[in-house]
Amino acid sequence: MSREYMSYKGMCFSPLYTSAELLTFVENGFQVRDDDIFNVTYPKSGTIWMIEILSLICSGGDPHWSRTVPNWERMPWLESFNAQETLQVVSEKPRLITSHLPVHLFPKSKAKSKAKVIYTVRNPKDALVSLYHFSRATVYWKDPGSFEQLLQDFLTGDVPYGSWFDHVRGWTAVKDQTPFLLVTYEELLKDLRGSVVRICDFLGRELDAAALDSVVENATFKTMKDNKMANYSLISEDLIDLKKSPFIRKGISGDWKNHFTLEQSELFDRVYQERMRNLNVKLSWD
Repeated sequence: MSREYMSYKGMCFSPLYTSAELLTFVENGFQVRDDDIFNVTYPKSGTIWMIEILSLICSGGDPHWSRTVPNWERMPWLESFNAQETLQVVSEKPRLITSHLPVHLFPKSKAKSKAKVIYTVRNPKDALVSLYHFSRATVYWKDPGSFEQLLQDFLTGDVPYGSWFDHVRGWTAVKDQTPFLLVTYEELLKDLRGSVVRICDFLGRELDAAALDSVVENATFKTMKDNKMANYSLISEDLIDLKKSPFIRKGISGDWKNHFTLEQSELFDRVYQERMRNLNVKLSWD
C-alpha cells in the first residue's frame, strides 16, 4: 500500500484517509450544528485522550460507551472517508467530532454557529517524537527513515496537516471569535481532575463527585492503554502495525529528551522562537 501523499491547497494528506473532493466538501459544504462539540488537535497531541474524556463527560461518567464502541465511531474524524456518512445520520445531540484540520480548512459554516471547539496542544518536541514512532507503524504516514529526516520535515511543515507552528497560531488566533477552550497535554498530565472540571464548565455539563471520579478513573493512561476501544488493537495490522509501536505508547511529558541531540534541540528552539514570537497565548513550555 502506497504511503505517497496527495496535495491539497499546498498541504499534504494521506490519500488512504481523505481526498481533495472530501476536503473541499468539509470546508464548503459540511453543515455545523450549534450543539456540535469539536475535538481539534495537531496530530499526536492528545487526540485519543480527549476523545475518552469527552465520551465519558457526555455519558455522565458511565464508561459503558467508551468500553463497547471504538473511539473512531464515538467521535469520528471530520476529514476521514468513513466519517461523513456517520455524521450525517447522527441524531444524538451533541455530535462529538474530531479533526486535525488547520483552521483555514475547517468548515466555513462553523463561523456562523455556536459549536464549541476544544483545542488540545502539546509540547511540539514531544508531539514530534510521538509522530516519529507512529509514522513507522502506520501506512497512513510515510516512514521517515530517521528521526533527523522527520525533524527537518516537521520544521518545514512537510508533513500531513502541515506546520505545527501554523496550526497552533491559526487556531489560537480565533480563540476570542468562537466558543473555544485551550487545553494542554501537560495540564492533563498534571491535573486530570481539574482539567475535566474545566472542560465540564466550558461545555455546561454538571457532574457530581462520583461521576467526576469515574471520568478521571476511566480516562487515565493505563485505562486507555488497556481499552481495546481506545488503543487501536482492533485495527488491521495492514493499517497499523502495533508491534512496531503501540498506538498509545508512553503518555508522558519530556520524552523528547531521549530522542533529540543537543544540536537538534537547539535548532528546534531557534525555529520555535522565530515562528511563535508574539503568540497570543502563554504555553507552559515557553
